[in-house]
Amino acid sequence: MKFNKVMAPLFATLILSSVPVLGNADVATRYEASCATCHSSGAFNAPQKGDTQYWQKLKAQKGMPALVESVRAGGKQMPAGGLCGDCKTSKDYADLIEYMSK
Repeated sequence: MKFNKVMAPLFATLILSSVPVLGNADVATRYEASCATCHSSGAFNAPQKGDTQYWQKLKAQKGMPALVESVRAGGKQMPAGGLCGDCKTSKDYADLIEYMSK
C-alpha cells in the first residue's frame, strides 16, 4: 500500500492515538513504543534503526541539535514529537536518535 499526503497524517493520527504514555522508560522501551513503528520498517522512508552509515552521515550533515528540533517540530511524514509521548527534553530525543543510529 502506498501512502500519499492525505494518508500519512491519517496514519500518524491513528498510531498517535494508540501510543501509551510511558513513565521514566529506558531508551529501548521508548524506541519500541514510539519510533519503531516507522524506523524498524522504513515506513514513510524513515531511516532505519541500525543503518549506522546513514545515521552517521545524517548526524554529520545536520548536527544533533537540528535533528532533535526536526523531531520536535515534525515535518514531511513524521508527526511532531515523533510519536514519543514520554519525551520531554532534548536529551530524550537525542538519546533515541543515538539509539537508532547503532
